[in-house]
Amino acid sequence: MKCILCEGSTKDFWKSKKRKYVECIHCGCIQLLKEFYISKKAEEARYLAHNNDIENPGYQNFVKPITSRVLKDFSTAKKGLDYGCGTGPVASTLLEKEGYSIALYDPYFYPDAAVLNTEYDYIICCEVMEHFYEPKREFRELAARLNPGGKLYCKTQLYSEDINFDSWYYKNDRTHVIFYTKKSLEWIKDNLGFSGLEIHPDLIVFSK
Repeated sequence: MKCILCEGSTKDFWKSKKRKYVECIHCGCIQLLKEFYISKKAEEARYLAHNNDIENPGYQNFVKPITSRVLKDFSTAKKGLDYGCGTGPVASTLLEKEGYSIALYDPYFYPDAAVLNTEYDYIICCEVMEHFYEPKREFRELAARLNPGGKLYCKTQLYSEDINFDSWYYKNDRTHVIFYTKKSLEWIKDNLGFSGLEIHPDLIVFSK
C-alpha cells in the first residue's frame, strides 16, 4: 500500500494474527493496513469507553503541556479550536476557566462542521493525530485553519527505533492507525503548510 501520509512506498514492518503494519520508506511513519481498520461503530464505542473526566486531576495533568503553552503563547483575546475533543474536552474546559474562547469539533461528539469554516490563532489536537485515516488531508486542512503566526498543539506517542513494538502499549488501541516518527513530523512541516516545528517529550508544536 502507499503511505497514507506522504503517498510513498511502504515495506512490511510488524504483524500478528489480527493486525499488520507497514513502514513508509520515505517519511518513516508506521501504519496499520486498511483491511484491519475497525468499523465506525466500534470506533465510537471505544471513544465512549475513554474516561475523559474533566474533573479528574490525572487527566488535567495529562493535558497540562498543552494548556501551559496556550497560556504562555496566546492571550484570552485569541481564538482557539479543540479538534477531535472527544466526549470530555478537558484542555478546553481548563482554558475556558481562564477566560479563553475555544470552539469544539469532534466527528462523533461535537460534529458541527461549521466551526471548520473559520480561522483560529491556535488549534489543540490532543491524542488525535494517531487516529487520522487521511493524515495528509487532515494536517493540510488544519494548517489552512490557522491564522498567520498560529500554532497547532499536538500530543501523541512518537515511534522510534529504541521502542520494542511487540510490547509497545500504544499500538494495542485498535483505533490508533498511524504512528509518527520525528522524520514524519518534519515531512508534515515541510509539505503541508507549516513553517516551524518543535518536538518536546510531551508536546509537538507546528507553527504557521
